[in-house]
Amino acid sequence: MNDKEIILAARGLTKSYGTRQAVKGLDLTIIRGECFGFLGPNGAGKTTTIQMILGLVIKDSGELRVFGLTIPHDLRAIKSRLGVVPQNDNLDPDLTVLENLLTYAGYYNLDSARARSRSLELLKFFALDNRRDEVIQHLSGGQRRRLLLARALVHEPELLILDEPTVGLDPQARYLIWQRLKALRDNGLTMLLTSHYMDEVARLADRVLIMDQGRIVAQGEPGRMVTELVGTDVFEIICDEREAASLSALAASCSARAERVTDGLFIYAGHDCPLLEARVRETARWLRRPANLEDLFIQLTGRLLRDS
Repeated sequence: MNDKEIILAARGLTKSYGTRQAVKGLDLTIIRGECFGFLGPNGAGKTTTIQMILGLVIKDSGELRVFGLTIPHDLRAIKSRLGVVPQNDNLDPDLTVLENLLTYAGYYNLDSARARSRSLELLKFFALDNRRDEVIQHLSGGQRRRLLLARALVHEPELLILDEPTVGLDPQARYLIWQRLKALRDNGLTMLLTSHYMDEVARLADRVLIMDQGRIVAQGEPGRMVTELVGTDVFEIICDEREAASLSALAASCSARAERVTDGLFIYAGHDCPLLEARVRETARWLRRPANLEDLFIQLTGRLLRDS
């Protein structure tokens, strides 16, 4: 990483709210041209970290630099080079699709000719050019999310921050946005992606960082982390306590890890074990599938619901 340009760097970053420490000594580096997946359950510290990057929350201690500039001292210069896609829709309902982009471009002092050409270019890129004169209320959820992406890109930012970019969308709308984000990444745009859709992160992210309770619990290339920390295959088995105990012992003899869940057992295997697979096949209901990023996320942060 030494020979690549660092876009964002945090060292020893902390933030507390009263007695609750939301971020506990975070070290984070994002390099130019990568899509960086930033994951964690609710209350892990992701939102606080992003708010510090955007200058909405002041850090307690540590160092935070974006484009080599410091926050909060150089915040205005930093924000002029950032694009942000918020989780919540904040498009102007009184303006048309094109007017939303032109108005936003004005905040970044783009001249009228450049603002219009850039806006039309983005509307075409996000398959919205035939809706440019529509008011916002007439757009579907997927169209509004694509317009939020276009708006964030109108001033050609160097770092795009994506907060749940496909939340609440149907599979077709999500797939279209994934295609466009892949194209942006392939063209060298640096992205910071937060999402609870693990398949989305696995598709888009070059590197992933997982936070829990304010600290980093894992980071690296997602496929490699899954293989090293989870395994290659997962057996999902619905069974009773007696079967679960027997299968858990057999899994251990094959150097596989078993996890008891409410209605059965998960077995995480790093290599083929014919004896284990033969025994699993004798159970009434089972499934074998490749290990994935969601398995890693749950393994590191637990299965309990987080509401804060």
